[in-house]
Amino acid sequence: MIGLLRQLPGTSRLDRPEPRPDLDERDPDFIRERLPGLWLLSSLYFRGDVRGLGNIPDHGQVLLVGNHSGGVATPDTVMLMAAFSSYFGVERPLLAVTRTAPLAWPPSGWLRRFGIVRPTPDAADLALRTGASVLVYPGGEREAHRPSWRRGVVDLGDDTAWVQHALRHRVPIVPVVAAGGQETALFLGRRRGMPVALTLPWGIGVGALAGTVPLPAKLTIEVLHPIDLVERYGEDPDPEAVRDDVAAEMQRTLTAMQRARRLPVVG
Repeated sequence: MIGLLRQLPGTSRLDRPEPRPDLDERDPDFIRERLPGLWLLSSLYFRGDVRGLGNIPDHGQVLLVGNHSGGVATPDTVMLMAAFSSYFGVERPLLAVTRTAPLAWPPSGWLRRFGIVRPTPDAADLALRTGASVLVYPGGEREAHRPSWRRGVVDLGDDTAWVQHALRHRVPIVPVVAAGGQETALFLGRRRGMPVALTLPWGIGVGALAGTVPLPAKLTIEVLHPIDLVERYGEDPDPEAVRDDVAAEMQRTLTAMQRARRLPVVG
């Protein structure tokens, strides 16, 4: 698993611009072979619960929009992608565009084969052009590393590019809300721009490198109903209004999910 620990010399490459994403690395056979193990990990370690997959249209592309949690590890990303592939079959492509650091490291090849693509500014647009459904996290690293005491807050940021992608490609937006990821470590905020967290087995860590173990927090994911932007907002909607509406709907769902949790980590 990937987490947070002290930044070491030679890691500045993580801040360099990523090369153009290779959208052909997703490997359906690779995914099929690993689904049983991923579900075992999700079920036993994280007690994963993915609800509402039936809300995703059976055919065609969708733009899944999620809240980002869990620091660099974000185990709910892989859990959601595994659930999607199990429900719809690995032949229905889903690509995820994340803004966290793991894809900068050579061992991350299996993530790319699973469908997680490099986070370039045009990655989601290029992925939609391939005919795949796409999972995006507009809140990016800021939301993923928010303090644990803000675990019940959805923060999609100011970006509206994902709204414009959905309009351009005429695909519905499907909000996806996850709870529990921000309990896989004690996230303490940022120091000089770097995320700080209390993690296993290293204690206080600054930065983002391989080697830490997420706590076995219960992860719950709720897939909401699809939003046809033109049907709801008309032919020329205000992207900021769409973003705010989607964020508000996700926030209401996350608030209800957090209220249903008994204790952090326990769920």
